[in-house]
Amino acid sequence: MVVALVLLALAAVAAVAGIAIYNGLVGRRNAYRNAFSQIDVQLKRRHDLVPNLVETAKAYLEHERETLESVVRARGQAAQAIQRAARAPGDPVAMQALAGAEGALSASLSRLLAVAEAYPDLKANATMASLMEELASTENRIAFARQAYNDAIMDYGVARESFPGTLVASSFGFREAAAYDTAVGAEREPVKVSF
Repeated sequence: MVVALVLLALAAVAAVAGIAIYNGLVGRRNAYRNAFSQIDVQLKRRHDLVPNLVETAKAYLEHERETLESVVRARGQAAQAIQRAARAPGDPVAMQALAGAEGALSASLSRLLAVAEAYPDLKANATMASLMEELASTENRIAFARQAYNDAIMDYGVARESFPGTLVASSFGFREAAAYDTAVGAEREPVKVSF
């Protein structure tokens, strides 16, 4: 009788611990998904700035059509990548595609800004200056959101891979989640904003 009560008590403790671990994993998964939504907001803000930058620069950069088209193309690819990643935050393939597309957009924006440096009238344009300030602010917000997301991914990963969490995670399908690594695919230089 005593042995049965001890076994029953142990089973109850194990069940409570399993439930606590499961709920902790769910909370961490929701935390990294929420953190990704903040990246999503900032990247969409950045994407919304690009057409305004291109339109403002277009009148001044008539001979730089290829540069402008490159920015527009890269923005379109980045917008598609963020939609795919938003449907599956943490999915390694989606996160790698997002990092590559955003890296290409950053590179094309850097080229646009480098070309714009050669046009004093464009540098003096108040709209362009305002857009550049918005872009710089948005780049900072993206960096902060990316750091929060990557911290949440790390916390989730530690909980998922630690014992006994790994037993619960593997039993209930808690999959590995990928960080948002901006160095995927190529070396990424930050967008340099200097007006």
